[in-house]
Amino acid sequence: MQKTLSGRIEINVRFNEADPLGIVWHGHYVRYFEDGREAFGNEHGIGYLDFYKKGYVIPIVSIQCDYKRSLKYGERVIVETTFVPCDAAKLKFEYRLFNAGTKQVVATGSSVQVFLEKENSVLQLTNPDFFEEWKAQNGLI
Repeated sequence: MQKTLSGRIEINVRFNEADPLGIVWHGHYVRYFEDGREAFGNEHGIGYLDFYKKGYVIPIVSIQCDYKRSLKYGERVIVETTFVPCDAAKLKFEYRLFNAGTKQVVATGSSVQVFLEKENSVLQLTNPDFFEEWKAQNGLI
């Protein structure tokens, strides 16, 4: 069984994320995934600025979200983000969103990002050395 790394963050559902009935608009669930990726990077030492400083940007090329239950204004959402190791030159994450009060799953999903050289937008076909080193340091290879 391959090792994975996970992180969790708890977020307040804000007023501007809800419709007039107080229900969170579906597009904000993808934003919660982004919050989870950013928190994961900060926790595990591999944030967006780390990639940028090494000469790469990592755009999303695929994102998927399955909605299970609604969130409402005033609730809190727990975002669980799991890095899924792979040999290809990409970052794969899986997500589970929970209502912090009820502990019920409200959404699940995944995303894929690729490496582009920031200066000329050339797609990187192999993992950059610093990323391979990070994976090795975390027991992911």
